[in-house]
Amino acid sequence: MSASASTPAGDERQELAPVLQCKGVNDLDKVVLREVRGSSAEVYLYGGHVTSWKDEHGDELLFVSNKAIFKPPKAIRGGIPICFPQFSNFGNLEQHGFARNRVWTIDTDPPPFPVPTTNTAYIDLILKPTEEDLKIWPHSFEYRLRVALSPGGDLMLTSRIRNTNADGKSFSFTFAYHTYFKISDISEVRVEGLETLDYLDNLQDRARFTEQGDAIVFESELDRIYLGTPSKIAIIDHEKKRTFVVRKGGLPDAVVWNPWDRKAKAMSDFGDDEYKRMVCVEAAAIEKPVTLKPGEEWTGKLELSAVPSSYYSGQLDPDRVIQDSSVPEDSIS
Repeated sequence: MSASASTPAGDERQELAPVLQCKGVNDLDKVVLREVRGSSAEVYLYGGHVTSWKDEHGDELLFVSNKAIFKPPKAIRGGIPICFPQFSNFGNLEQHGFARNRVWTIDTDPPPFPVPTTNTAYIDLILKPTEEDLKIWPHSFEYRLRVALSPGGDLMLTSRIRNTNADGKSFSFTFAYHTYFKISDISEVRVEGLETLDYLDNLQDRARFTEQGDAIVFESELDRIYLGTPSKIAIIDHEKKRTFVVRKGGLPDAVVWNPWDRKAKAMSDFGDDEYKRMVCVEAAAIEKPVTLKPGEEWTGKLELSAVPSSYYSGQLDPDRVIQDSSVPEDSIS
């Protein structure tokens, strides 16, 4: 948990530090990011996993289940799990790959970012394969993750994955930022920006369909992979009068998921009724796996904003672009 409100006055300066390393649930290491206006984020080294993102009023914007198990090797249920090197069962590895249940380390000397950052509240993490990982996925890689809070409270995740194979071999992977948004009620939510697009329906053996609605609304279990999606998607929560805006780069697909009641009851780390208060909209690269030759690096960016819904009037803001400019689809260098 973040530093307590009962922290002695002498420790006040430390409590307001933009980056604070501390212990979380079950004594797991975590990093707390804070911006001066009051927004915050929490990142567990276990999984490189963002578990909290709060606005300047202290309102939590990400969903984490009350039954989430903060204990390896179980992945944390909620927040932003990282699916790498495999999304779902698109391959031979465990569900969603292994990055979300490995302990990452703080990267004290990351290579320079293409564009300098003005953010003071950020942390750089790195994941490299263990000997056990190499047995199940025989590829050497460096995965660098930057989690940052903008002065306005936007949450930004930048993943840079490099092929460090010494044997000259390429490798391919699928990927997703499995973001769980906290909402008022699933029946009050609509997702805009995916109209007319093709999607794979995970509830129908990944059969391909075309979205017919003018927005995605939820009346039952929904689990779809939308293909060739725009760089911006909106999640409108009518009851909260809040819109989440998802901006992404290098991630052409988007997963939309809500388990509904029957599947919720079947998950041991998820409350029976919690499906009503969450929705997953995930920036992803699934349909066409990313392939890297030795020395090549891929970048996948995610930027999350929360704004009053009235600001949007039912339309995505045409003027705002992802910070540091959008990563082009061909985001391999």
